[in-house]
Amino acid sequence: MADTNTKRRTDTVLKPARPPLHKVILLNDDYTPREFVVRLLKAEFRVPEAQAGIIMLTAHTKGACVVAVFTREIAEEKATRATDFAQQHGYPLLFTTEPEE
Repeated sequence: MADTNTKRRTDTVLKPARPPLHKVILLNDDYTPREFVVRLLKAEFRVPEAQAGIIMLTAHTKGACVVAVFTREIAEEKATRATDFAQQHGYPLLFTTEPEE
């Protein structure tokens, strides 16, 4: 009788993949008032006033700033709503999205 040394295969548990995340990015412009940007960030992205001020100043000095990270659908929806809201008020403020690395 042959002596076989075999190991039992363990069950593989598959975890559902997490959806890829996307960044919402605020692009600076030289026309939209800072107070409007802060108010919009607080309303659409639910950030506290101090954080909204930091985001606005970072975009102002560096040209762009990540506002938040969401799943693609939510990021695109929020960026579109924020951009549309600014345009409805006559401002060229722009929010974009891109995949998070």
